[in-house]
Amino acid sequence: MLKGKCLCGAVRIEVEGELEHAPEACHCSQCRKQSGHVLSTVNVRRSALTIHGEDAITWYRSSDQVQRAFCSICGSTLFWHPTIEGYAFTAVAMGLFGSPTGTKLAKHTFVGDKGDYYDINDGVPQSNDY
Repeated sequence: MLKGKCLCGAVRIEVEGELEHAPEACHCSQCRKQSGHVLSTVNVRRSALTIHGEDAITWYRSSDQVQRAFCSICGSTLFWHPTIEGYAFTAVAMGLFGSPTGTKLAKHTFVGDKGDYYDINDGVPQSNDY
């Protein structure tokens, strides 16, 4: 089980079992604005995700297709997920995890939208979409 929390600890998460997917780093303008730079997340099956402190979570609908969450106390970026009914995953911010995750970044997405102030040269595959 993986555990994580926001900066102030008001929101805590537990992920049952091992991660099903590898994390990705999104460089789209919305993720950069939400996180302050690049947003690295991992898709976690909602049925495997337990969230404690939901009263400290604020959800923001950033587009017709996506809503994003942050801690209303400390401002930590928490999650994002599509608003598609029945969608089984929530993208969890990798920065929440305090313990080793046993995974590595698998992909950079929306690199055509990345900021001009940095380069991506870590050898991880890149894509202009998902």
